[in-house]
Amino acid sequence: MVKVRLARAGSKKRPFYHLVVTDHQKARDGRFIEEIGHYDPSRPITEAKVDYDRLSYWKGVGAQMSDRVSKVVREHGKATGASA
Repeated sequence: MVKVRLARAGSKKRPFYHLVVTDHQKARDGRFIEEIGHYDPSRPITEAKVDYDRLSYWKGVGAQMSDRVSKVVREHGKATGASA
């Protein structure tokens, strides 16, 4: 199964996340198929980047979004006026 989830980056106590499409069996920060955005929880949600075209493509072919990715996409869409 393919999932859209967050991969952690950044240093200790300063998280930064990449929105990635990956196989559900891969490690959290392991190999991924495609990076479709990024999210920094210490910055405003409007500064996050989400490629809605690629997200809708992956959802269309059956990828499942994690709970946190769903929340980030929903909040980013509300703040910027974009939608998935």
